[in-house]
Order: sequence, then C-alpha cells, then structure tokens
Amino acid sequence: MSSTTKQKAVSREELLKRAKEIGELAEKYAMQTDEDRRLPEEVIQKLKESDFHLLHRPKAYGGQDLDFETFGDIIRTVAYHSVSAAWATYFVIIHETWPSFIPKDARDAMFNSNELMADVFAPVGKVEDADDGEGYLVSGQWNFCSGVLWSDWIALGAFHKMKDGDKPELSLFIVRKEDIEVIDNWDTMGLRGTGSNAVKLDKNYVAPEYVFPLGRVVEGATAPDGNYEEDYLLFNVPYIAYFLSGFSQILVGGLKRLVDEFVERTQNRVRVYNNNSQEKDNSSAQRTLGEIKMEYNTLEKIADDYLARMQGYAEKGVRVLEEEERQELFAMRGYVAKHAPLIATRLLTVLGGNALYRESGAERFVRDIIAVSCHPTHLYEDAMVGYGKTIVGQDGHPMW
Repeated sequence: MSSTTKQKAVSREELLKRAKEIGELAEKYAMQTDEDRRLPEEVIQKLKESDFHLLHRPKAYGGQDLDFETFGDIIRTVAYHSVSAAWATYFVIIHETWPSFIPKDARDAMFNSNELMADVFAPVGKVEDADDGEGYLVSGQWNFCSGVLWSDWIALGAFHKMKDGDKPELSLFIVRKEDIEVIDNWDTMGLRGTGSNAVKLDKNYVAPEYVFPLGRVVEGATAPDGNYEEDYLLFNVPYIAYFLSGFSQILVGGLKRLVDEFVERTQNRVRVYNNNSQEKDNSSAQRTLGEIKMEYNTLEKIADDYLARMQGYAEKGVRVLEEEERQELFAMRGYVAKHAPLIATRLLTVLGGNALYRESGAERFVRDIIAVSCHPTHLYEDAMVGYGKTIVGQDGHPMW
C-alpha cells in the first residue's frame, strides 16, 4: 500500500459483520486453540483480511478515523465468541497507531510493509548508546508479547536517556522479528489463544528513527516531523487512555456471552434434585438473574462512558488530561476488571456441573476473563489508590 493511498471508509454494519465472522471462526477452533496455545492460521488470516489493522491509522495510510463506539463494538462482538480472538483484534488495531509518532521514513517503511505489529510496554530492557553516535543497542527479555507469532515488527519498552533528552524516559525500541528470539513460554490458565510468548534480544541495533517516544507522547507530543495530519484522531486524544480502552470492551463482550447463556439455561433448566422443578420459576434463580443483569449493565455503562469520553476528547483535541480525570479513567478500567471475573465466576458456579465440561465453553470464558483482568494497566487496587490520591489533591499513578 502506498503511503498516499486513501481508502473509502467501511460502514459500521460491515465492520461488525467482519467482527462476527472472526469471532465465530475463532469459536469453531476454540478447543484446538487451547491445546495449541495460539489462534489457528485460519483465524489470523481472517483477521488480516478484515483490514481492522488499518482502522486507526492516519488517513494517508489507509485509516478512517473510526469512531470509538464502533471500535468498542468490534472488540465486544469478537469477544462474545472468543476472548483470545478479541484480544488479538484489539491489539491489531491499536498497534498500528504508534508508527504515527515516529519520523516519516520509518513510518512509511512500517505502514507500507502492511505487516502486523506487536509490542511490550514493560520497561525491562537495557539500552546502550551505539558507537556510531546515533543509534541504540537494546538487550533484554520481555514476556507477554501478544501477537508476536503473527507480527513482523516488534516494539519493546525500556527507560533510557535519549540523545536529545536530559533524563531517562520510557520509549519503545522497534525491531524486526527475524532479529529476535521468540521464547515459547506461553502456557497459561487463560487467553491461551493469544500466543503471548516472550522475546529476547542481545545488543540489537535500533536506529533513532525506529524509537517510539512513549513518554513524550504521554506528555502531548505528536509526530516529531510535524503534524502531517493535524486532524489525525490519535493526535487529538490522550494516547495511553486510548491505548488501554479496549480491555474493558473485551471483558464486557466476553461477560455478555456468559450472561446470555445463563439466561437461556435458566429458562430451560430442570432441577432433578428439587422435584423436577422449573428453574425459571425458582425465586432464588429469578433474584440471581436480576442481580447479574444489573451488575453486568453497570459494567457495560462504564465501558460505554469510557469510549464516549474518548470521543469527546477527540472532538475537543484533548491530548493531556488533568490528573484526577486521568486517574478516574484508570479507576473505571479497574472497576470493570475487578467485577467482570467476580460475575463470571458466580455465573459458572450457578450454571451447575454441566458448565464445567470444556466443550460447553463457559469455563473457558471464565478463565479468559480472569486472565484479561490480570493485566497491570487496570489492577483494581492500584487504580483505586491512584484515583483516591487525586481526589485529595495528590499525584496519582505515575503511568496509568
């Protein structure tokens, strides 16, 4: 794809149709995915054919400034069928935004390759200045590299004093997959289909134009060579808040599947140990239905509100948030992340013994929802402490 190629915007209806097709295909292979610890190639190919990776690129590179409501609904639609596939879908979209913040030559090379991208924000790498006086030598091992099995560009986090900086700052150093070692260590309770293996490198050279200055972007920086698209969606929102917005959407989408299944089973369930009574006529089951639906609705509304705020920031061009609002968004993500697995676990126990069979799918959704909630960007305790501190005028969490 040429850097000047502009695509016609795809309708919301078509995008959600593609999302459903990805989710249904992934669900078809769910048992195999758990065994293989990765999504099958058929699902990845379907994901590539969807062109979801283009959606939040700049328009000059095929993007379309996709609205945040549709962005969230794409993720929820896939998650309703496969949480692992929703994780991959979410990352495919957001990982194609950070090249917008690097110099044009590197940006062109990455976008025009039309190869997928992966990253690990965790600043665990060691960086040295290269002898040429320009680039950097990057070493380390990063776990949780989601998408590494089907991506060719990998961005890896580290703190380092850049040549044009005055103190260590968080940046992502972009390398090619063929230049790194992929460590097959992804054997987890949930999200098994994401294939989020570790990557390792030893003094790999990274040219300065292939450094994503994340710390500077958090502070409001855009493209280092000028705003080639001043109205670019991701130049006009708080970037980290955007980047982390999809986790709640995954949780809501996966949880909705469990809630819907619980409603259906309650309507059709016969309690053989309770005089063959109809479960739908049981007052305790009716109460549970009411509670579960209200609890789910609460999480859905929080996830909706989060995306509505993102849309508002984009319309007003807000790149940096006031401290309390930044931490409130963290708290919203943390609230969903805490309560989604609690609801999911309760549903599993109330569904009864048949829900424990792997082919039923319920236990897999529960495992996956728990795994999503373990991500450090929405840990409940950190989120609430950070939000509470800002309410009394103190600084919140330094990153999220």
